[in-house]
Amino acid sequence: MQNQTIAGIDISSATLDICVAENGHQRSYVITNEVKAIRKFFSSFKESLLIGMENTGRYNWALYEVLKDQTQHRVFVIPPLHLNKSLGLVRGKNDKIDAVRITDFVRKNHSELPAWKPAPLIIQKLKILLTERNDRIKEKSRLLRQRHDYAKMKSLGLDKELKMYNEQRLKIAKKQIELIEASIEALIKPDQQLSEQAALLRSVPGVGKVLCWMMLAKTENFQQITEPRKMACYSGVVPFDHSSGSSIRGRSKVSIFADKAIKTTLHLAAMSAIRLQNDLQQYYLRKVAEGKNKMSVLNAVRNKIIHRIFAVIKNQSPYQKHLHMS
Repeated sequence: MQNQTIAGIDISSATLDICVAENGHQRSYVITNEVKAIRKFFSSFKESLLIGMENTGRYNWALYEVLKDQTQHRVFVIPPLHLNKSLGLVRGKNDKIDAVRITDFVRKNHSELPAWKPAPLIIQKLKILLTERNDRIKEKSRLLRQRHDYAKMKSLGLDKELKMYNEQRLKIAKKQIELIEASIEALIKPDQQLSEQAALLRSVPGVGKVLCWMMLAKTENFQQITEPRKMACYSGVVPFDHSSGSSIRGRSKVSIFADKAIKTTLHLAAMSAIRLQNDLQQYYLRKVAEGKNKMSVLNAVRNKIIHRIFAVIKNQSPYQKHLHMS
């Protein structure tokens, strides 16, 4: 490890700040966030590197495009929350300092970090389309909230005009959501493996098209996340003990550190499942009748949905309610 060269990369939309550490010495670089510039930079290194970067969504794309072909390097894509929590109390922040901190993080933790592997092209496309869909969903929600404020502007004579503009933009957002969803279906349908996996997922009570797409994308078709408990932790539905010594004896709680988008979608799936005639509804009603907290039971249903999703994938057979009565 003493001779291992580490590169920590702080990513922005236009530039990459890179800290390269080797034999106790650090060098800083700034390059444009473009494939050509990134390829030129890494071609100057003959040795293998440990490369660390934050997961910043679409700003990582140029790096992924270059590094997927440079298999001599080990690449780590670090969740921002994981990185921030590991730093503790820090003072000062800029891109150069952040690159140094990422380098230090990789140096200390590389042996425990999972190495990044490029996702299949179809999964990359699915992730991008879901990101675009999520942006339109947020835009739609924001526009719907704005409509309630226009009544306050009636005395100014602006309410009708602003409402008209709002309706026009809302119509565009809804149409784009429909088009993106059609693109996702068109992407999955011709791929035999993905279409079969999607059909299996949709057999689980409560699992609709959106949760199905998200599970395929987040797990990278169940190749990146292969265990239901890991997915449940990632989704923030696993309760953890809250105790210390003899003075703190709190109830078990789910972690606040979770993927909020998939947690919300799982919640909607659980709400849908308990309205249907199936074993999850029976479980929910039985536990509530026993006096259990409704939200705690609903969280357990979310957890069970994840385990059933992984079960149908493992067994390669549709969900059968009579086989899952726990």
